[in-house]
Amino acid sequence: MTISDIGGEFELIRRLARRDVADPRLVRGVGDDCAVLKNSPGTLTLATTDMMVEGTHFSLAWQSPFQIGRKLVEANVSDIVCKGGTPRFAFLSICLTKQTQYKWVEEFYSGLYAAAERHGVLLVGGDTTRGERLVCNLALLGEVEAGQFRPRSGAKPGDLIGVTGTLGGSAAGLELLKQKKTGHLRDYLEPSCRSAGEGRAICRYAHATIDVSDGLAGEVSHVARESGLGAELDCEKIPLSLTTIESARAVKRDPVDFALYGGEDFQILFTLAPDDVPPLLNDLDDFTVIGRMREATEGVFLLRDGERIPLGRGHDHFA
Repeated sequence: MTISDIGGEFELIRRLARRDVADPRLVRGVGDDCAVLKNSPGTLTLATTDMMVEGTHFSLAWQSPFQIGRKLVEANVSDIVCKGGTPRFAFLSICLTKQTQYKWVEEFYSGLYAAAERHGVLLVGGDTTRGERLVCNLALLGEVEAGQFRPRSGAKPGDLIGVTGTLGGSAAGLELLKQKKTGHLRDYLEPSCRSAGEGRAICRYAHATIDVSDGLAGEVSHVARESGLGAELDCEKIPLSLTTIESARAVKRDPVDFALYGGEDFQILFTLAPDDVPPLLNDLDDFTVIGRMREATEGVFLLRDGERIPLGRGHDHFA
């Protein structure tokens, strides 16, 4: 059945939008012209949005509607938790084609709700329309204690650069799909961002934070530029999983390139004083120190086999 077959836009919303959500900050949710929210005292409101376009961010040949919906939430939540925030309320805008089947949308919502429940996110509004290509956009609101917000611009000279998890797995999986090879695809098809608790632990010590969604090189460059500094990364310290290394070998690529210039790893990059590494380790053990912030005159570079290599940009849709 297409959307027209079930009765159109409003019947679709009636079937799939949850109206029984309960949260003391939610005054009015789905079903009115706009959602109405209460602010929590002593907090800052965080707002982010992320768009996924068929053929650019996902492929119907590779990904299920469940995976697409899930990934949309994880990408947005990553922006909130990397700032030490707690994700709260989401707004979904989706463009469907005339041929889109109701079953596809139902599975998409299932994936979206699964990820939302994992992070404590409530879907409280949005918009549905029709177009020539599938497009989905999620806007997400969160909150952070006023003293815990960490901007990209907060790095200090001599700070160590840390990153959670491993990098490059998503880009490696995408390359496997492009080359029609088998291997580890989960990091690309079903990525998971860090939790709000992990973000809060980092922000208790960090000076600057950013989520790794467009490649390590680009994120380090953003922090350096916004902080008026340079940066040095140690190639041997960049955390790579065994599956990423194996995937790179299968497609004849350097796994470090996937980490530096890939994307959608949804890890947290941060800077902190050297003395703060031991106490952070008491709260979070899944991170690696991969470099150091330098003076601006030194630029942003990768130290590899004794050579200083200038870092290029990460993923850019218009590069």
